[in-house]
Amino acid sequence: MITNYSFNKVQGCGIGLRLEHFEDINAQQPKIPWFEILSDNYLIEGTAQRNYLYQLRNNYPVTFHGVGLSIGSTDPLNMDYLKRLKKLKHEVQPAWVSDHLCWTSAHGIVTHDLIPLPYTETVVKHIVDRIKQVQDFLGEQIVIENVSSYLQFKSTEMSEWNFINEIIRQSDCRLLLDVNNIYVSAQNHKFDAEEYLFAMPAERVAEIHLAGYEDRGTHLLDTHSRPVTPPVWDLFKKAIQHVGHVPVLIEWDNDIPSLERVIKEANKAKSIQQGVIV
Repeated sequence: MITNYSFNKVQGCGIGLRLEHFEDINAQQPKIPWFEILSDNYLIEGTAQRNYLYQLRNNYPVTFHGVGLSIGSTDPLNMDYLKRLKKLKHEVQPAWVSDHLCWTSAHGIVTHDLIPLPYTETVVKHIVDRIKQVQDFLGEQIVIENVSSYLQFKSTEMSEWNFINEIIRQSDCRLLLDVNNIYVSAQNHKFDAEEYLFAMPAERVAEIHLAGYEDRGTHLLDTHSRPVTPPVWDLFKKAIQHVGHVPVLIEWDNDIPSLERVIKEANKAKSIQQGVIV
């Protein structure tokens, strides 16, 4: 169990905690300012992964990042999931809990995909109500991430950035600004990534995500399997100018390289952030 609760301040550029790096982290105790855990992987008590998380938490701050909330679904909120998440939150004391602005389940079937939403006033109200329920249950603001998308709905009434702003304003949640997702969606749907970026409420941004995508010819695919690309680094510089000094995270979830390689990517982000702020 966790004994050191003083590690709760998240700052600088962290990385996502991945099973492939557990041994190296134990052996090296690298100077990583914080880790983001995929909270859905730690909800079962008594597992080796959960025990490792307790051990890690004594030395590093952590944040929770999930995919199971399905905040955009029309299914009722999964209260068993939320109870497990709340218990883990109480034990681990993350800096915050985040999830995605999308839906991942319908009629009790989990898709394991981050499926986008139609941007309408009706959907805004639906999601705001659900975010408020989650925040009341967890006893704190949650952080919601913009997702990448590959299709658009005919019923859409507003831009994605106006949709996000309305949800944040009405629900009083915070924003996880994924710069790579903005770029991917902008290329796929032919809109201006900078217009989207600068429309985001800077005072509500809790964290920035960076990752790599694959160019499939007809579209960009957000795979988290590559280094951050030059155009995303350029957009990241503008994001820092807009939101200031907020924590940054490198996501690398597929074709996972060595811990050293991921840290190198995080150090690049740190250098860019410091250079822009200075």
